[in-house]
Amino acid sequence: MNGEIDPKDGRNCRFKLFACEILFREICSLVAVAKNRIDIEFLPKGLHDIGRQGMSNWLSEKINAVDETEYNAILLGYALCSGGIVGLTARTIPIVVPRAHDCITLFLGNRQRYHDYFFANSGTFFQTTGWIERGVGLGQGVPDDVSEKLGLEMSFQELTKRYGEDNARYLKDQLSQMRFYTKLAFIETGVEPDNHFEQQTIELAKERQWEFEKLQGDLNLLYRLLNGIWDEEDFLIVPPGHQIDFSYDDKIIKIKEQKL
Repeated sequence: MNGEIDPKDGRNCRFKLFACEILFREICSLVAVAKNRIDIEFLPKGLHDIGRQGMSNWLSEKINAVDETEYNAILLGYALCSGGIVGLTARTIPIVVPRAHDCITLFLGNRQRYHDYFFANSGTFFQTTGWIERGVGLGQGVPDDVSEKLGLEMSFQELTKRYGEDNARYLKDQLSQMRFYTKLAFIETGVEPDNHFEQQTIELAKERQWEFEKLQGDLNLLYRLLNGIWDEEDFLIVPPGHQIDFSYDDKIIKIKEQKL
């Protein structure tokens, strides 16, 4: 199934898509004009923050519940996401996933573009419409979030009450997930209803005394995922009976080698 797949029996293909809800607006806009029938299920923002195994278990449960007789393939609107897709197994139909470390590549449309920007702009936190409206502030907003467990989203007073003043100060000063950031970049993907998401990002950057930058998004990678245009360079196609694994190179993910 490498390349653009042929419609089955002269009809368009039918795909089951699991995607992070931060891609909601972008994916809905693309599905509306896709040539294939796509049944979507959005999952909570921040699954990667419940740990690699937790995210993998969550996705595996969803995949295993799919009636695969109804579909030609299962699509993942995810990236590697801290290894959360590693271990996922294709059963009777392929699983297709973009080659990307995290969702920023999906918004920028190209992992090389993200790579180049990331290393030229260290300390940048990215925002999109989905990041803003599907969570609070810069948090993730998913049950069992690691930062929630540590209390990193709590106020200093709340931390003091729970851990004592010295420990609270340490948590705020040393463990805050935001301490290394100096820039806030808003990625405009073309699905924004107006400029209020951008303005929210600007205000947040001012509040934190960070630099602000606006980037032009590119939905080409998502477009190709939904339309079956799966080249080896940008997509991993997992055949039935095989698993997703780390590749530890610029391919990011690979098919797990089968033991003889």
